[in-house]
Amino acid sequence: MTPSDVKVLFSAEEIAARVHVLAREIAAAVDHNCLLVAILKGSFVFSADLIRELHDAGMRPQIDFLTLSSYGEATQSSGHIEVVHDVTDRVRARAVILIDDILESGRTLAYAKTMLLDRGAEAVRVCVFLDKRHKRKVPIEADFVGFECPDKFVVGYGLDHAHYYRELPYVGVIGDQPRAD
Repeated sequence: MTPSDVKVLFSAEEIAARVHVLAREIAAAVDHNCLLVAILKGSFVFSADLIRELHDAGMRPQIDFLTLSSYGEATQSSGHIEVVHDVTDRVRARAVILIDDILESGRTLAYAKTMLLDRGAEAVRVCVFLDKRHKRKVPIEADFVGFECPDKFVVGYGLDHAHYYRELPYVGVIGDQPRAD
């Protein structure tokens, strides 16, 4: 059921099809024994679906989690990144794939990528569910992208607004937001 204030942008069916294809793209390009690091909280739904699809594609990755915060309850990043929960697995000399829900300013992913490289990761690749290229504030690009996202504040499929809407099986836009040019 769609809440009356949310308009569907990417349906559950579109998401499932794209995650299936994305997993095969990743499996063809990376070490099957890599370390996947999901950035929480927003990526938890995408990460779970992607990890299962990666298994079906023949991968046997280890999985860890990193919780970073730059939003709080706001709709825009503060620019200050806080490590709330750090990875516990060894990253030195390993291929790592960072998984995140959305790439906007790039500050959070650039911070996480640099942190893991500084700890001795062999390589760090980035996989994001949504990419808002036009919002970039720092030079970072994702190696694997689910969908290009318009300049709208989106919710669902793990993405939230003040910790609500994460449970939606699709990505939607709340209310009447101005059209992005």
